[in-house]
Amino acid sequence: MRILVCGGAGFIGSNFIHQMLAKHKDVKIVNYDKLTYAGNLENHKQISGDPRYTFVNGDICDAQKLLPLVRESDFVINFAAETHNDKSVHAGSRDFVMANVVGVQTILDCVRTSPNIKKFLNVSTDEVYGSLDLNDGRAFDEKWPLEPNIPYAAAKAGGDLLCRSFFHTFKIPVVLTHCTNNYGPFQYPEKLIPFSILRILENKPITLYGDGKHVRDWIFVLDHCEGLELALLNGEPGEVYNFGGRAEKSNLEIAKLILKFTGKPDNMIEFISDRPGHDRRYAMNTAKSEKELGWKIRHRFEEALPKTIEWYQKNLQWAENIKKSGAKFNPHIK
Repeated sequence: MRILVCGGAGFIGSNFIHQMLAKHKDVKIVNYDKLTYAGNLENHKQISGDPRYTFVNGDICDAQKLLPLVRESDFVINFAAETHNDKSVHAGSRDFVMANVVGVQTILDCVRTSPNIKKFLNVSTDEVYGSLDLNDGRAFDEKWPLEPNIPYAAAKAGGDLLCRSFFHTFKIPVVLTHCTNNYGPFQYPEKLIPFSILRILENKPITLYGDGKHVRDWIFVLDHCEGLELALLNGEPGEVYNFGGRAEKSNLEIAKLILKFTGKPDNMIEFISDRPGHDRRYAMNTAKSEKELGWKIRHRFEEALPKTIEWYQKNLQWAENIKKSGAKFNPHIK
């Protein structure tokens, strides 16, 4: 089983590769990654000597380099994306369009001319569905219209629509997944949970946008990776599958839990000006994935969050190495 993983040096891609190598002795994985600021080969130190694993440095927009790798694969899964909302708002959206739209189109073109591909899975986000009100009891299902409100989400929606069009026009075996907020090991520290953990470990306050009441559904990354494995191997071409953790929490709740688990006082929270276009609430209906793929959540938030905090406490050098590279997790927070 030969799998090409695009963007496998990032957070979710790294966890997916580790999981697949652990579960499948007959798998061969090529990790194709551009190594932008969020790509980190330190995530793969444990497996760098595994003969089943190969790393290739490259851009998903580079069709000439990508095509031979696609043609040598049975399955392709794409994690490669620009994902940081703040960056898409404050630093411009061109990189997001290139990675999340043009990059997906390039992979689709390569898959279209590779008849031996059994499945191409494009990993997307719940943010393409837009925003729900805090008191809205509904959750996004796979038929929900795409109503993105920020440049990052709009670019991801563009990639989603290309996947749909290539399936209907060219009948290529593409599957699309949407997922809620992930957390766990190897997450780049610009995201809320690792950013907050590292702030607290430096005795700095956790910073929250606006009133801190924005709600997200949180899923442990390994639960998401299990869903992706099922969708890649067993998903029906042309279908969309949603994954979520059934753990809706406000950003303020997350901050207070991190303070609790690290033994810090509640007053170490600082509210800053809200981000433009900040969606209020996301929630995911996962009934289809549970019924058709046999997927289920294995990690409860209350148990997995402390384990995540512990991982960052034990891997401070990993985060320090990222900082030494000149990374600025959030340019709007001192």
